[in-house]
Amino acid sequence: MPTFTAFTTLPGKDQGEALGDALEDLDPVPTGVGVFEIEDGSGLWEVGGYFEAPPPEMELALLAAAYGAKPFVISELPETDWVAKVRRDLSPVEAGRFFVYGSHDADRVPAGAEPLLIEAAMAFGTGHHGTTLGCLRALDRLIDAGAVKHNVIDVGCGTAVLAMAAARIWPETALASDIDAVAVEVAEANVRANDLSGRVRCLEAVGFDHPEIAAAAPFDLVFANILMAPLIELAPEMARHSAPGAHAILSGILNEQADEVETVYVQNGYSRAHREEIQEWTTLTLLRG
Repeated sequence: MPTFTAFTTLPGKDQGEALGDALEDLDPVPTGVGVFEIEDGSGLWEVGGYFEAPPPEMELALLAAAYGAKPFVISELPETDWVAKVRRDLSPVEAGRFFVYGSHDADRVPAGAEPLLIEAAMAFGTGHHGTTLGCLRALDRLIDAGAVKHNVIDVGCGTAVLAMAAARIWPETALASDIDAVAVEVAEANVRANDLSGRVRCLEAVGFDHPEIAAAAPFDLVFANILMAPLIELAPEMARHSAPGAHAILSGILNEQADEVETVYVQNGYSRAHREEIQEWTTLTLLRG
């Protein structure tokens, strides 16, 4: 069955969310609607919908005009076996001692590596993206430097690959939290697939706002691979939930945004331990004073 998409951009979060709500009332009803901030400093938001039948062009034009958006761009996506495509396109990833792979590449795990199984259908956070790869490399450097962490949290965990990587090294239970319930389910499935049940605890939470997170604090290692705006918003809370001498590994940061993010964290008691650019993305390793 073909899939159709309709996307537009407009300024302002409130307008974007209102337009996203309006898309839900169309006929045919979209199978999914997304509202996202474009992380390029433009202040624009992208609003889009997915449809199983051609979306109503006239209604979309009227909605765009009503909410001050650009005209919707409507496209038909080709039928693709996306899992098979991901399996073909995503080769295993090596990040120091860590080896991230799909089950179809199980025979390629090197001897002595710390294996992390992430299936192709759960491709976000496999290590192929510069942000996740940067976080895994940062963790590998801390381990090489002799760091021992007893209390780890992965905020905005996605697949939980970072929490699982820490759990491969240190015996204490790591926490993995995400704002999205589906991501938490994916994380739990990955934890089971990697035989880490009881070593990684997955929670649905916004930032550090969860009783189990509050009870577990202060942390001595925090991963936050999200985006610039939530990272900046999270800085004071992260500092409050981190012990002196704790490390924070932050990513989801475009290279041109890194100075601003680092400045905010320095103002909240952190100093830079390491900074790495992978293509257009920066990973910051920070030390809590």
